[in-house]
Amino acid sequence: MHTLKLTQIGNSVGLILPKEVLARLKLEKGDTVFVTETPDGVALRPYDPDFAEQMDAARAIMKKRRAVLHELAK
Repeated sequence: MHTLKLTQIGNSVGLILPKEVLARLKLEKGDTVFVTETPDGVALRPYDPDFAEQMDAARAIMKKRRAVLHELAK
């Protein structure tokens, strides 16, 4: 477990992640991180599982309805 400290960054407050945490999450400067509420508190993830599920559903619909979407684009 790592203890993190909130720090002032301009007019905002930020969190500095240690290199070990960045490596474990496979994150680099500029990447997007998602904070998700869980029954145990919050989870910090390099992706949003709900968004990933929605994108999978959207891709399936776009593949199935490709002709309809093509006609709508005209």
